[in-house]
Order: sequence, then structure tokens, then C-alpha cells
Amino acid sequence: MAGSKSYTIVEYFGGDDGHRCGYCKNERGNFSHGMWSHTMTVQDYQDLIDRGWRRSGKYVYKPTMNKTCCPQYTIRCHALKFQPSKSHKKILKKMSKFISKGELPKGQDHGEPMDSVCEEAGPREPSKVCHSEVKCAAITDIHEELTVAAITDVQKEVADNLPASSDTSRKGPASVLDGKTTDPAPKPGMGADPSRPPCRKAKDLRKERRLQKGQTRQHAGVSSTVSPNPPTPTQNNQPKTLEDFINESLPDNCHCLEFRRFLCDSPLEAEYSPDGPEVGYGSFHQQYWLDGRIVAVGVVDILPTCVSSVYLYYHPDFASLSLGSYSALREIAFTRQLQKQSPKLSYYYLGFYIHSCPKMRYKGQYQPSDLLCPETYVWVPIERCVPQLENSRYARLNQDPDAGDARVLKDVGRALVLYRRTVMAYAAYSRKRKGSSDETEVQQYGRLVGQDCAERILLYRA
Repeated sequence: MAGSKSYTIVEYFGGDDGHRCGYCKNERGNFSHGMWSHTMTVQDYQDLIDRGWRRSGKYVYKPTMNKTCCPQYTIRCHALKFQPSKSHKKILKKMSKFISKGELPKGQDHGEPMDSVCEEAGPREPSKVCHSEVKCAAITDIHEELTVAAITDVQKEVADNLPASSDTSRKGPASVLDGKTTDPAPKPGMGADPSRPPCRKAKDLRKERRLQKGQTRQHAGVSSTVSPNPPTPTQNNQPKTLEDFINESLPDNCHCLEFRRFLCDSPLEAEYSPDGPEVGYGSFHQQYWLDGRIVAVGVVDILPTCVSSVYLYYHPDFASLSLGSYSALREIAFTRQLQKQSPKLSYYYLGFYIHSCPKMRYKGQYQPSDLLCPETYVWVPIERCVPQLENSRYARLNQDPDAGDARVLKDVGRALVLYRRTVMAYAAYSRKRKGSSDETEVQQYGRLVGQDCAERILLYRA
């Protein structure tokens, strides 16, 4: 960031050997370039992921797209324009129902597998670098606690007498108060109870309930109880926002879901900027606590123009809540929140999109979204990419045949290196080493990271 004198320091490993693929299980088909990051600025990492790199801990890797068995395309979502799909709404409503009623859905969620980082491909052990050469920033834990807002409905829903077998069934007001009903039971042999309304389809009841609920909210003088964090109001006939669905809940919550955010250890240095988000930039743990019990932990990187999702792990007892999808939706909402503090921070990066692996295509459902062209490093709307990927695993997504890499490193001598505790250009390093034999490797490194990073990042030379 502006005013920062920190350096990114990396060791480059190359990428000639094939390793086992975690997606298609090909034993030697996974090819990628790798670097070990001793320390890294958030701006450098932003520029790297915009050239197809991604980190796993301190190991930073870039798939060899035209060679690897399962090409992995960097994907980003336009967070400000995002509208939840039908499946996303179901996941948010499922969580709201669980928080409110304590009902875990039956069955397991098999819809969204986690990203795979194959062990054979890294991280490798870095060279032993003197601590005086690599100065790591001390990271202070910060704590931010957020409680999921529960919105109490204006009034009880009208159709409280739905059959018990219906998904939308609820007890009537009398049942809620004392556990009993005042309606007399029908006598044997007398047929249907004349005191109850005739049976109707659940679909019709749900439609009527929605209409009456909307009419009730429009009447003046009706009181309502609203939590400290109400959803953003939407105009009539406007679709609900992501925040509306997240904050919406049923009355009488059975569970309390909390979020705690901590700076966590990573190669990214924590940074703060006057025009940046209040929490600053860096790597954060996002902990999901349910009734005082931790049920999931996600890691996100807050960067100058995006929130980048790193990984999530969760308790298997709660797999049916689709926590992978739910956490992504929460992180998109978090990105939108940060954008209000830092206008240029407007994207949510989901890692890699792998069209050749059907189970990994779910990331394309977070729309609108773009894929990164592996040759020109420009963003292309995913709907224009899918037809190409249907025909070939690897595709140059940019359809302009004359376009090239605008930020390619043209002069390898301008790349910065760290040699014997001294920062210097590679040209000066070559003169000191009198005909160094690593020029081909440095050229390859410079081509992969691009001119901006090559002229800022320190490439460690033993």
C-alpha cells in the first residue's frame, strides 16, 4: 500500500515435474509452478492472483494451464451485483429455519466439494534464510464479534392450521402459549370436524400467507420487533437482497449463531490504509460459533480490490446445513460491507473454477462472475467462456486474436533479487556472479509473475 516499505520475498521452484491430481486422480498429470513466500504485501498478492496464482499457506502456486490435466481458471464474482439464485435462497432459508427452530435437515450435503491441494505438488521446504534477511511482521490478534440478526415477524402467519406433515406447519397461538388447543376433537363416525376449515392445498395456503403478510406490513399502526441489525429495506416489486435473506429469520430463535474474526498467521503482512477497510488488509480467520461451540472456520484474505476465499473446514455434524455455500454467501455479504468503507474493494474471489471436473462447476453459480484468461490475463464473463470449455479443457478465453500479455516482463535485468542481504536488480546480480547460470529460470519466473511484480518482489538467491 502507499507509504509501505515492506518487501515481498519469495523462492521460485519451477514447475517441470508432474504430480498427482486431487480432482481426476491422475498420478502424474498435475503440473504447476510454485513459490515459497517468506513474506508478502497485500498489493503483490493481489497482482499475483490477477495473473492466476493462488496461495495455500505460504506456498503460492500457478497451474500450468496448457499442460495440466484439470485446468484451473481463477474466478471472481461481482459482489455488488450479486443476486442469490434459487438454490442459494434455499440454503439461507435452511439456516434461518435451523437457527429459529433447531431443526437440522435430514441427509448430507454433497453438492460442493472442497478445493483440492495435492500434497505431492507442494509446499516444498524453502531454503534456510537468515532471519535478518527476511523480516516477518508481528501480527496482533483482533476480535470482532457479530451476531446473526433475527427478525421477528410482524404477526403470526395466518395458516397456522396446516397439517403436521407439511414443511410449513406451525402450532397455532393457543398451542404456543400453553401447549393445548381449545378446538374440540371430532366424534368418531361423524366425518370431518365442521369447526375446522375445509382442506386446501399447501401451495394455495403458502400463496395466501405471503399475500396477507405483505398486506399486514403495509398497514399503519402495526408494531413490529426488529433486531439491532435489520435487513436493508427493499422497494416494492424489487427482489430481496442477499442481506435480506441472511438477516431474515423466524421468531423465537432456538440457536444463537455468532461470527468472530481474527487476524491469522500467513505470509501476508497486516496493513492499514486511510482509504482502506476499518479491519485493515491481511489474512483473517472467520469463526462460526453456534451456542458457544465452534462449528466452522474459514480463512479469507482481504486485499486492495477483493476478498479472496482461501479455505473452509467445518464440523461434520452440520454438513446438512451446506456450510460451504452458506459461508461463501456470508463472505460475499462481507465484501459488500467492506466496499462501503473502501470503494475499490468490490470483488469476491472464489479460487479456481474447474470446468473439466463437474463437481467443481458450482462456483459458476455465483453470478455475475468472470474467468481469467490464462494467456492475456484479462477477465472474461463466464457465460462467454463455458462454450469454449465445453469443447476443450484448455482454452484461451480472450477471443481477441491480437491481444497479448500487456504486463509481460520484457527485460529480465530489471527483476529484483535478494542476494547476501542486499536488494539489487538481476542485471547487477549477474555481474557479481560473473555469468550466472540461472537466467533461464529467472526469465520464466518473470514471465509468470509479470513486470509489476518482478520489479517489486525480491527473488531470493542463495
